[in-house]
Amino acid sequence: MINFRNVQYDRSYGTSAQLPESTLPEIAFAGRSNVGKSSLLNKLVGQKNLARVSQKPGKTATINFFTAGDAYLVDLPGYGYAQVSHSERDRWAELIEGYFNQDRNFALVCSLIDVRHPATELDENMVGFLQEAELPYMIVLTKGDKLSKSKCNQQRAAIKRQLGIDDDTPMVITSSLKGDGIEDLRREIEQFVR
Repeated sequence: MINFRNVQYDRSYGTSAQLPESTLPEIAFAGRSNVGKSSLLNKLVGQKNLARVSQKPGKTATINFFTAGDAYLVDLPGYGYAQVSHSERDRWAELIEGYFNQDRNFALVCSLIDVRHPATELDENMVGFLQEAELPYMIVLTKGDKLSKSKCNQQRAAIKRQLGIDDDTPMVITSSLKGDGIEDLRREIEQFVR
């Protein structure tokens, strides 16, 4: 059973070789560097500073594990941030790929995409990988407070078409600022962790 009300930081890992054996269901959060991953995680668990939020994208440079009852929330490094060295970007890529290439208890991967824009090529690659690997995933559209409700729904439909997502794949529009969609996101995640 997942417990969003009692989430605690567990550990961080800088290379995929350091990752421990997977013992609990894992809900992973993946997305571009400035998509609002840390803010969303904090809102999801009702804590202000669980995941570090920065004005500068690209601050999550490790894989961070948080215990949430009988499950882990896993914060993956953001991808696609241009203003870091090539070696650092390569390390992040190794971390993300190394994580997904392991035999882990993947309960769900939340693929975060900024609702204001079409999915980037990197977003497309991530969703394509999740589909190909047949991993359970959902799309979490962030920054919903920046657009009107009707524009959010238009963008949702456009991104769904762009990514070739079927009707069975959950898609939730969220706002870390206002809390919109957070309860829906919790409910969706709970469907995957029994």
